[in-house]
Amino acid sequence: MSEVKQQLWYTEEHEWVERTEAGTVRIGITDFAQHQLGDIVFVELPAEGATIAQGAEVGTIESVKTVSDLFAPVTGTVLRVNEALESTPELVNESPYEKGWMIDVEFSSDVEEALGKLLTADEYKKLTADES
Repeated sequence: MSEVKQQLWYTEEHEWVERTEAGTVRIGITDFAQHQLGDIVFVELPAEGATIAQGAEVGTIESVKTVSDLFAPVTGTVLRVNEALESTPELVNESPYEKGWMIDVEFSSDVEEALGKLLTADEYKKLTADES
């Protein structure tokens, strides 16, 4: 069974979103997603300063099995990219919610409205149970 954290929001494409104390959000892929992908060998992320739009493709994740797109769960500006993933993409497999995070984003719209469009932990658990 994949780990689903209660304090996060989720997308149907298997990204997670965490609000930070700085008023930004941190984004990555879920434990379920990294299990489905298998051993991750490369992660391509947007550049710092890039503007991203909710639902748009913002990167790719390459595993030994396949290449998968990373979608933006919110609209905003990329403030920080997890540079550790350049040399150690396997961090996504080892620690998808902590060391394997992908980008930090500053919102360009209402944070509550944006998060309200995402899945709660319970809704995401149901989604992944249906996909298993």
